Amino acid sequence: MLRDYQQRAIDQLYAWFAAGKQGNPCLVLPTGSGKSHIVAALCKDAIQNWPETRILMLTHVKELIEQNAEKMREHWRGAPMGIYSAGMGRKQLGEPITFAGIQSIRKHASRVGHIDLCIIDECHLVSHKDEGGYRTFLAELKAINPAMRVVGLTATPYRLGHGLITDKPALFDDLIEPVTIEELVHKGYLSTLRSKVTKAALDTSGVHKRGGEFIESELQAAVDTDENNLRVVREVMALASDRKAWLFFCAGVHHAEAVAEVLQSHGVPAACVTGSTPKAERERLLSAFKSGQLKALTNANVLTTGFDYPDIDLIAMLRPTMSASLYVQMAGRGMRVKSHTDHCLVLDFAGVVQMHGPITAVEPPKRKGEGNGEAPVKVCDECNELVHISAKECPTCGAAFPEPEKKKLELRQDDIMGLEAEEMALTGWNWRKHTSKASGKDMLAVSYYGGLSDPSVVEYFPVTHEGYAGQKALNTVATIADRAGVGFAGADALEEWADRLNDGDCPSLIEYRRDGKYYRVVRRKWTNA
Repeated sequence: MLRDYQQRAIDQLYAWFAAGKQGNPCLVLPTGSGKSHIVAALCKDAIQNWPETRILMLTHVKELIEQNAEKMREHWRGAPMGIYSAGMGRKQLGEPITFAGIQSIRKHASRVGHIDLCIIDECHLVSHKDEGGYRTFLAELKAINPAMRVVGLTATPYRLGHGLITDKPALFDDLIEPVTIEELVHKGYLSTLRSKVTKAALDTSGVHKRGGEFIESELQAAVDTDENNLRVVREVMALASDRKAWLFFCAGVHHAEAVAEVLQSHGVPAACVTGSTPKAERERLLSAFKSGQLKALTNANVLTTGFDYPDIDLIAMLRPTMSASLYVQMAGRGMRVKSHTDHCLVLDFAGVVQMHGPITAVEPPKRKGEGNGEAPVKVCDECNELVHISAKECPTCGAAFPEPEKKKLELRQDDIMGLEAEEMALTGWNWRKHTSKASGKDMLAVSYYGGLSDPSVVEYFPVTHEGYAGQKALNTVATIADRAGVGFAGADALEEWADRLNDGDCPSLIEYRRDGKYYRVVRRKWTNA
């Protein structure tokens, strides 16, 4: 039986195709939401309703192939499926459903033959340019069947240096977001994270970047020092000695090995896992970690996807990164529901939480060469002259500009989640159509009202916008309407949507946060919930 949001994901995908949209959609599903269950149910439904359908499920690591195939068997005992993966020692073709690794199958499109639906897990790894293993293989499959459709799955629909995976040129054309991290946490399907500001901080000043990311050799040289490693381990031990499973994300292989040695020298049962760790040894170490024989695992670039151990209750981030995707993947290892606690502690020695923000509100990276859209200027208060942002005095009238105020960025304990919020009991709400002064586009807005001393919290939904923002707003409004007991059938104008919502059941309580000059509502609670 699928969870409500898992069935919603399939329903929204079918609705996207039924609307006659062209191209390839991507389902955006948070880490831990059960993507493999959704894939299994989708494959079963497609094959049973359209028996001639041929489905290919692609991903990049053996562990994900195993997980996806296992869930397929759970949903459909005796499913007509094969596995094509050199790492698993299986090269089966010819079944209606094939689970495959891209590295193993990418040169064998002619053997794969006709495919109707290609599903790609962790699809943010597909190049936005028409090049690379995925794109070449897909082009060859498309030549065999021009009607083939591709569906992506990812928790992070963006690429470093490019932006959203739907920004052209791109393989994917639209993003569908059936569920959010907030909903999964509130429904008890995910554990929460808590973050603490650490005394030890890894300094990346002087480390150069290539392709938008820190150069690994320079990064390791900067952070992998005896002093840093000792300070980090001692602080982890002071803050988390009572926790059962520690996972360290390090800047490189040597760094991971060095941190493991320091842990061992302090009496902590620890081991290191890297890409060069032999398969049997890696499985032995992961098993020892899960059984409690090892308290800590250090790793470099290998335990971000395809590795799930729910009882991880401490994550130490020692790997500074410009990649928002990598940050979310690292944090996601601690969000599975646990047997012994309600949260995972994240110790951010690398400053990635401060860099990328709460995982519930990560901003997609800018496209290469793309600024923030604002000119780097400021206005002189004396003569209104526009001058460069770096000017210390006005070149026209000579007035001195005040020194820029340095903002101190402080993290509360729960800031990594972005869910720490104020509560407000509601006395009513008011929906209306709102036209953006900036874009001129129409949207929906709602004002929530509490007591006389409470603020008037306003929330905006850009439902007419194209792409990810518009789709996300539509999904949120649809969820609110469902809880409010109203529908939009026959309502074509936003004014009608607003009228129906105003007639619906108002939430009894909201939780909200100040987000710049606006508010962000992180939870709405109805009396019957």
